[in-house]
Amino acid sequence: MVYHCTIVKDGDMFIAQFPDMTNVVTGGFSQEEALAMAKEALDGCLESDVAHGRDIPAPSFKDGYPVTVANHIVVALRLRQLRGEQSQTDIARKLGLSYQAYQRLENPRKANPTVKTLERIAHVFGQELSVQIG
Repeated sequence: MVYHCTIVKDGDMFIAQFPDMTNVVTGGFSQEEALAMAKEALDGCLESDVAHGRDIPAPSFKDGYPVTVANHIVVALRLRQLRGEQSQTDIARKLGLSYQAYQRLENPRKANPTVKTLERIAHVFGQELSVQIG
C-alpha cells in the first residue's frame, strides 16, 4: 500500500503532507529528511488509527513522493476490510482461533501472524496469498 506525499520548502524547513491523510504533516531540514519523517509519521498515524478502529481513506492522490506503508499495518487494515460486516468472533471461529487471537491480528500494534496463519486467513476469505520479498 502506497500513499503519496507532497514536500514544499517553507523557510529553512521542508514540509511533507499527505493529501489522502490530512492529519499527517511533518518536516525536515532537507527533502530526504522530510521524506524519512513522512514515512515515520504515516506509519505511526495509520498504526494508531487502525488500532483504534478509525476509518482509513484509500490512497488516491498519485502525485508527489510515494511512501510505502509498513507491512504489519497493511495486514491489519486488509483483514478489517476483508471481514466487512462479519464479526471478529465469526471469523475467529472459521479460522479455529480464539476471539482474542483474531482480535490481535487486526491490531497492528499486537499482530505478528505467521505465514501459515495468513494462508488460513486467505483461504477463509477466498483470497490468494501473495508474498513479495525485496
